[in-house]
Amino acid sequence: MQFSACIDVDLFQSGNYIPMETTSLMDNSEQLKGSQEKPQQKRQDGEKLDTDLYSRQIYALGESAMMHLRKSSVLIAGLGGVGVEIAKNLILGGVRHVTIQDTKAATWIDLSAQYYLTANHIGENRAKSCLAQLAELNDSVQVSASIEPLSEEFVGKFDLTILTDCNIEEQDQINAWTRSKSRCLLVADARGLFSYVAVDAGKQFQIDDKNGEQCQEFLIEYVDKSSGDITTFDKSPHNLEDGDYITFTEVKGMTELNGCQPLKVTVKKPDVFTVGEAIKSFTDYEGGGRGKQVKMPVKVDYSDLKTARANPELVLWDMGKWNYGTSLHYLWQALHAFEQKNNRSPAPRNEKDLEAFQEELKAIAPKDAEIAEALVKHFCFQARGNLVTVASVVGGIASQEAMKLITHHMTPLKQFMYIDHLDALPAPGTGYDPEKLTEADCASQESRYDGQAAVFGWPYQKELMRQKWFIVGAGAIGCELLKNFAMMGIGCDPQGGLKITDMDQIEISNLNRQFLFRRPDVGKKKSECAARSAKAFNPDLNIVALSERVGADTEHIFSDEFFAELNGVANALDNVDARRYVDRRCVYYRLPLLESGTQGTKGNTQVVYPHLTESYGSSMDPPEKDIPLCTLKSFPYEIQHTIQWARDSFEGLFSNGASMANQYLAGHEAFFDRLKNMAPGQKIEMLDAVLKALNKERPSSPEDCVAWARLQFEANYHNTIAQLLFSIPADQVTSEGVKFWSGAKRCPHVLKFNPEQEEHFHYVYAASILRAEQYGLEPIVDKEAFLTVLGQVAVPEFHPASGVRVATTEAEANEQQTAMGEDTDETIERLSQELQKLSDAQRKQLSPIDFEKDDDSNHHMEFVTAASNLRAENYDIPPADMMKTKQVAGRIIPALATTTATVAGLVCIELYKMIDIDGKLPEVPRDRFKNAFINLALPFFGLSEPMPAPVKKYGEEQFTLWDRFDISGPMTLNELIKSVAKKSNQTVSMLSAGTSLIYADFMPGPYGKRKDLNVKEVIEQVTKKEVPQHMRAMVLEATMEDEDIEVPYIRYTF
Repeated sequence: MQFSACIDVDLFQSGNYIPMETTSLMDNSEQLKGSQEKPQQKRQDGEKLDTDLYSRQIYALGESAMMHLRKSSVLIAGLGGVGVEIAKNLILGGVRHVTIQDTKAATWIDLSAQYYLTANHIGENRAKSCLAQLAELNDSVQVSASIEPLSEEFVGKFDLTILTDCNIEEQDQINAWTRSKSRCLLVADARGLFSYVAVDAGKQFQIDDKNGEQCQEFLIEYVDKSSGDITTFDKSPHNLEDGDYITFTEVKGMTELNGCQPLKVTVKKPDVFTVGEAIKSFTDYEGGGRGKQVKMPVKVDYSDLKTARANPELVLWDMGKWNYGTSLHYLWQALHAFEQKNNRSPAPRNEKDLEAFQEELKAIAPKDAEIAEALVKHFCFQARGNLVTVASVVGGIASQEAMKLITHHMTPLKQFMYIDHLDALPAPGTGYDPEKLTEADCASQESRYDGQAAVFGWPYQKELMRQKWFIVGAGAIGCELLKNFAMMGIGCDPQGGLKITDMDQIEISNLNRQFLFRRPDVGKKKSECAARSAKAFNPDLNIVALSERVGADTEHIFSDEFFAELNGVANALDNVDARRYVDRRCVYYRLPLLESGTQGTKGNTQVVYPHLTESYGSSMDPPEKDIPLCTLKSFPYEIQHTIQWARDSFEGLFSNGASMANQYLAGHEAFFDRLKNMAPGQKIEMLDAVLKALNKERPSSPEDCVAWARLQFEANYHNTIAQLLFSIPADQVTSEGVKFWSGAKRCPHVLKFNPEQEEHFHYVYAASILRAEQYGLEPIVDKEAFLTVLGQVAVPEFHPASGVRVATTEAEANEQQTAMGEDTDETIERLSQELQKLSDAQRKQLSPIDFEKDDDSNHHMEFVTAASNLRAENYDIPPADMMKTKQVAGRIIPALATTTATVAGLVCIELYKMIDIDGKLPEVPRDRFKNAFINLALPFFGLSEPMPAPVKKYGEEQFTLWDRFDISGPMTLNELIKSVAKKSNQTVSMLSAGTSLIYADFMPGPYGKRKDLNVKEVIEQVTKKEVPQHMRAMVLEATMEDEDIEVPYIRYTF
């Protein structure tokens, strides 16, 4: 790259500057036309963010950081595998202007990782060749390309410059330019299984939020004025750290705390912290209060890269290789020196190049540097390697670092991080031992896999292409896995194949991180669109797209035969139950499983490997704590409580009642059979809900829906609260002499309906529309007409009832739910008879409404937000906007393309370790596999070997979850019992198939005849179901006479 002056023109006016959606060099007027955004997305200062598109990212970063991205401009120099990955992530992330720059032409090696280049682009400029595809990713981002060498003037126009494929001399020159303009610089690169990131954020770089976590909030129990100690309510953890800052609201007595300047805290206990002398002069504390953490900005100095290189600050990648960072710091410098001198990289497995490289290393590294000889060889031999997996990891990390430098949100890396994945090389003793590779094994064949073969060799590459894998889920991680699999060549041989399934359709909110989809794909099947996009990356890919859910009800599709041909499974699922099911299937079929997940900047990966590791289901996170029923019903004190109450209200009003009514109408007998198994209180509740839905509260006109909505408001926000205050007055004192309405129990007040108040109107308006939809009526949507009808609704005066008992604890609330009244049986009978008397007109099916959070036009979130905020107003809880409400009500997990890319890369690096000759699973030491936990916000990377499979024992025999008794039929039940007894050397007491008991030694005489029947016949007789034709075998469980002895499960083949 030369540094002669670039053409003296403005940022968006250059004959060699190609704007968004433009792939040819046009005159300037045509270029500018091509770079215009769609009118509905054109953003001026003050215009709102596209929350539909960026919602998951906003939940991860916050609106302020997102606004910074939408105002920023970024230059990405070098469009190889790492450069395109960074560009993809930043464009998806919504950076306002992204300019890609490159003077290099595409080569065969590029095609191993640069997924927007094809064989047709060989010899053409890399930036120009991939401009159109990058511009397609996000039509609210202006994407342009430059094919001229960089100049100081050009670089100075950007908020951030990112360099890839750039030698040290060039890095230092450009770093001087960025420093002169007080701009940030980020460098990233990858060779083979090695990569690195370097950051120069300049002097006094301000970090507004060091970790990106939500600010901690908690209720206060007591404030000790003399010591400054503050205790949280009910010993709940404050989750603060020494040096955090906090402010207060709602404190009684010591009112100086309310809205005070943030006070620095020192932690004493999980529920106690101190602010020291700061409050000694304040008035006495009387009670109450709420504490909230405040993020205080910090400033950090960075050195320029040339200075930092001499005395580097290193972020550790793998704590098991504590000295690798320093070694790689010198190895990368030696590589740049070799390339400067020879104008090329060292050739794979070339001994002469290795000697020359070692000489460069001697000249650079200190004499006392201890650099392992094996590491030097691997690094040199892989210098021409180009792996999409490694680019995915380092590109994801680098693009998150770029976001930090733009937004000042979260802590940038300081200042170098060197990454290696050497464990991905085939283990010694396998069929592809890297020590046996020759220069010919790794030489270029002018193939798209040249970059990968340079690392692993062509024999390994061909085996990789014969692999058959199954990806479950085509969401964010699924798209990234599919991209990586396609570029790696998995399933690209005629003998290989790839299958992917996802039952979902594409939504607008997916486009921000599920990069295989475009706006025209919205509403289409994810798996089909993802497969089509992956095929464009690599036309050789043999892929089958399915749209079925993987579960017990689809085992005729995902059958024994389906799994028998697989080499492994990669999960890309977003719920625990589905993950556990797939995990169980992989254990049963003894297949490797690659598991992963993300939440904002955090991600994790897990390797499940047959006969070696524990499975995903071997351990579990503690369940989330539910909000106590009494808190939801009468004593909310957090906005999360009112949002959950509103979400439950939506289900109760618009879904559950209609669903139960339809169940009754679909079959009276089946409906009453279900009732038999319910508690009396549940029976009454269900019968009453069905009667209300079909008769008592059934609207006959849109006006009835408006009246119903108005009365719902009155019932929920006036009458219920008035009754509560009548039963427990505001001045109520407990038997201990303490005010009842104190601590977490906030004294409510009634609301008086006013249609001119926004939330009041939204509640009744949305409720009336949803009610009409439920009953197939045309709603009143004209707001003036709606207000006219609303004004005519008669609202009866409320009179509180005496003797109403309010549940004040969780136990009391549960007791009330299941309690039986004196006339319970009579009530059930009366309600049942009323149902039988319904007229034909009342027996029409209803339309239950399934909650959909991501469509703001359907009034679902309008209702839930208003319902929550009105209840919050009842209890003087600060309200939440629709974005916050949507996150809680929809249980939305924050998501970032950066984390997803990193995690998917780590997953695929583990896959490299699972390849051996003829599709066999290699015998790999457990410590070669790596589970990962990462947090890009800090940044933090924790790599550890998977846990071993837990060992159990029967007699002298040990077994794990991977072991079983394989027994082939056909045979009688008695023969099966004897076979199990022989294998286990134990006496069988019981045999079960699923939840059905097919044999027990205590069964009376007639059942003993089963022992002479064929096992399949017994199973069908007991379960009253035929064994499906697709099922080749069945899992049976045996209980031994000694119940303390556990034996492996039985796989009985029919």
